[in-house]
Amino acid sequence: MQDDLTLILDDAADSMKKAIGHLEAELTKIRAGKANPAILDGIYVDYYGAATALNQVANVAIADARTLTIQPWEKNMLQPIERAIIASNIGLNPQNDGVIIRLFLPPLTEERRKEFVKRVNGEGEQAKVAIRNIRRDAIEAIKKLQKDGLSEDTAKDAEADVQTMTDKNSVVIDKHCEAKEKEIMSI
Repeated sequence: MQDDLTLILDDAADSMKKAIGHLEAELTKIRAGKANPAILDGIYVDYYGAATALNQVANVAIADARTLTIQPWEKNMLQPIERAIIASNIGLNPQNDGVIIRLFLPPLTEERRKEFVKRVNGEGEQAKVAIRNIRRDAIEAIKKLQKDGLSEDTAKDAEADVQTMTDKNSVVIDKHCEAKEKEIMSI
């Protein structure tokens, strides 16, 4: 019984860490005015009929603070990469010179910054929903163990532990979102 309870708590903690990790990955994709190759993560290019990650078919580099360069390893990949970037809807227009693709990140307007902050808060809310779902599943599993013979005091303590984990992770999510918001709003 105690082993099952430990497994439930460890699984919940691990799942919550993964939710935080996912939030961190999503926040790196939201640009804050300076060039970062991470904003191209999640863009897939049609590479001979297979969807392939952009960084697997080209070299992505930072040319300067506001410019990314994408140099495909095969020249015939310029058009598919350009189409993939346009289709990804990241708000950047690729400049193709026949050899490399340049992405110029325009300075952020106040309106655009507010849009990015909304997106950050949306990602934070999704992470919180994921954390709450993990909490719900863990508490349901604990109640099921209680029906199978786990003492009520032990079950209540375990539920309190799950709630504590949830609260701590919610604070971490808020800190990540506040830091990203501060980064976006600073000029």
